[in-house]
Amino acid sequence: MAEGDSCWVVVLVGGVVGFIVVVVLNHFWPLLFKGKGGTVPKGSFGWPLLGETFSFLKPHSSNSVGAFLHDHCSRYGKVFKSHLFFSPTVVSCDPELNYFILQSEGKLFECSYPKPIHGILGKVSMLVAVGDTHKRLRNAALSLVTITKSKPEFLHDIEDIAIQILDSWKNKPQVIFCEEARKFTFNVIVKQVLGLTPQEPETSEILEDFLTFMRGLISLPLYIPGTPYARAVQARSRISSTVKAIVEKRRAGRRNNNNDDDDDNNNAKKNSDFLEILLSVDTLSEDEKVSFVLDSLLGGYETTSLLMCMVVHFLSHSPAALQQLKQEHFKIRSMKQKHDDHLDWEDYKKMEFTQYVINEALRYGNVVKFVHRKALKDVKYKGYLIPSGWKVLPVFTAVHLDPSLHANATQFHPWRWESQDPTCKKFTPFGGGSRCCPGSDLAKVEVAFFLHHLVQNFRWKTEGEDQPIAYPYVEFQRGLVLNVDPCSETTM
Repeated sequence: MAEGDSCWVVVLVGGVVGFIVVVVLNHFWPLLFKGKGGTVPKGSFGWPLLGETFSFLKPHSSNSVGAFLHDHCSRYGKVFKSHLFFSPTVVSCDPELNYFILQSEGKLFECSYPKPIHGILGKVSMLVAVGDTHKRLRNAALSLVTITKSKPEFLHDIEDIAIQILDSWKNKPQVIFCEEARKFTFNVIVKQVLGLTPQEPETSEILEDFLTFMRGLISLPLYIPGTPYARAVQARSRISSTVKAIVEKRRAGRRNNNNDDDDDNNNAKKNSDFLEILLSVDTLSEDEKVSFVLDSLLGGYETTSLLMCMVVHFLSHSPAALQQLKQEHFKIRSMKQKHDDHLDWEDYKKMEFTQYVINEALRYGNVVKFVHRKALKDVKYKGYLIPSGWKVLPVFTAVHLDPSLHANATQFHPWRWESQDPTCKKFTPFGGGSRCCPGSDLAKVEVAFFLHHLVQNFRWKTEGEDQPIAYPYVEFQRGLVLNVDPCSETTM
């Protein structure tokens, strides 16, 4: 071998060895961390670079904690260290520590999702934004939800779309409920946010791009042309362009109506959606308003539809709960002056057992398994030390299914909420603190109104065994196939 070739081989081998050494040292160096005034939780780091990420993400039933958490909690306790998503991490299955983390947002911890998620959601998405940007977006969201949730127009839209979906079942012996739930929630959120009906061409365009966007969220984060991730980033760009065009069209309509007083009141009644209110918010930039619309579509589509599927699935296996739910909704309907009168906010407040069912589906099914946070400084809590820069994962599933916190935790039992406070530390289905989901109330209204018409008009049975599986995102493997049978309105 020539002397020059030998030199290059030595350099190459040295470079590879050096890279491996750096990776190994970078991986295991945090294990040697010794802080003052506390001890880093016990745990293990797994393999260099990958750590224990694959074991943590191993699919399991969403109404169980999975093998990884069960094993680690048994060995190390409810708070332990690991190496997940390329970072040293403290995993918390403790309700008190989880609450402390969620309430310390922006002071001791901040939202810290993997970088590829930022590439899809956008830099000013409320889901990944921090500091003042997040505060402004969240304040706008809370204001919009407060204004909208009890408005008759919004409630009527939800009910009308639910009736349309259920009417389409009347000649079908079988439906794939996950698809039907997504159709319902998408039509509701598009009407609510953008004022679009299912028949308008922009709706189908947004849906097609949105489905591409959703597939990219759970894909390998490689921006290579043709990959799901790259297609998702491109789809987000197209959705943004479509939303911007709708915004500009709405603005132009408002300017024209300012010159036409006779039509102004009619237009205000027609356009009473999120977008109309959002255009009046002067604390957000144009990009932030567009991103806000995308966040609303994401939250209102996937999370709400999954909650609907959880409720229907668990009710299928709880005849007593289903029977009591039917009785509640038949009673509410019987009190309406006309059989086809719309539901209103007062009717919703009477759906007490419905709320128990929804809360129990959230606890038992776990729509959201955990959230990502990062320690902004060394944090000491009850003898534990969480080093600055480490990731922190508060795991909601482990708390929701902890038998020491919930009696018969591995059973679907809505009646527990007759005496249990849904605002307690051991129940955080929508997160907590300043990042608690602002649209959670809207999701519950949608599910309640859909159930109102479902239980009065159909009987159903699940086809085969189909469980909600956490990947960690949750989905039904077969789409939750239901055998459906229309029933008379007096059947109970």
